[in-house]
Amino acid sequence: MSVRFTLRQLEYLVAVGQTGSVTLAAERMNVSAPSISTALSQLEAELGLTLFFRKHTQGMTITPSGREIIREAILTLAAARTLTNLAAQLHGTVKGSLHIGCLLTFARILVPQLRRSFIDLHPEVDFHQTETHQGALIKGLLDGTLDVALTYDLALPPDLTFIDLGTLPPFVTLPADHSLALCETVSIADLADYPMILLDIPFSADYFLSLFEKAGIKPRVVERSNDLEVVRSLVANGFGYSIANFRPVTDLAADGRKLAFVPLSDQVQPMQIGLLYRKGANASVTIQAFIDHAKTELERLLPTLILRE
Repeated sequence: MSVRFTLRQLEYLVAVGQTGSVTLAAERMNVSAPSISTALSQLEAELGLTLFFRKHTQGMTITPSGREIIREAILTLAAARTLTNLAAQLHGTVKGSLHIGCLLTFARILVPQLRRSFIDLHPEVDFHQTETHQGALIKGLLDGTLDVALTYDLALPPDLTFIDLGTLPPFVTLPADHSLALCETVSIADLADYPMILLDIPFSADYFLSLFEKAGIKPRVVERSNDLEVVRSLVANGFGYSIANFRPVTDLAADGRKLAFVPLSDQVQPMQIGLLYRKGANASVTIQAFIDHAKTELERLLPTLILRE
């Protein structure tokens, strides 16, 4: 049997499988939802298999056959990128597909300008970006759907390489009119009686809570959110404080209310920000070019985004 499908169809398939939604997959791939739906229908017809159960209220549910096909599609896409990168390496040119992941807490600040400056230098690169949490970034690097991730040094497996680019000490985010907002520094003990808004994403939440555990204090967590802007807006509206490592470029929350940022006085473990990739991935000319570019650009950008005492 001769089966015909495109790599683009496989990319759409993997995106829907990972997001569980045609709409979210379309946003990730920067195409229309009907384009995704049409490609999936064509792929299912070509393969003679149902890959997803469509449920209006629950989105897309992967079938057992779909799970196996997606697993092989990920491997096929990784192999295709390897061929492209090999061709670029043989030509000594920076071109082909590049899949970059970034921790969602600082993606909006760093990735767009990093992407812009890289593409201006290397316009033949087909640049794709993904913003997600640490666990998904690690999984993407290990299964080959991501080439490089910009992230923290949290729960790193030994078969990935981490290039340390800078230290980000934690600080407290407070409403601008909070009684602690004008302090030069704040201790973990100072926060014990105040309500906390926790940024509840994998690994990061554990890190924030560990700061209190090491100080022998249990924080009063009154709300959790996996959206950093929601956390900041809750803080700005007086519902509590939060802990962060990456200073935004403005002291305004998304709803326009003002925030204050105060360093922690405790000797606590900082985050290390850097580039994460599979061992040997930098043998690709294109991946190495991005790594070199990112190192240069981030060394310039990071000092403006660190809150120091």
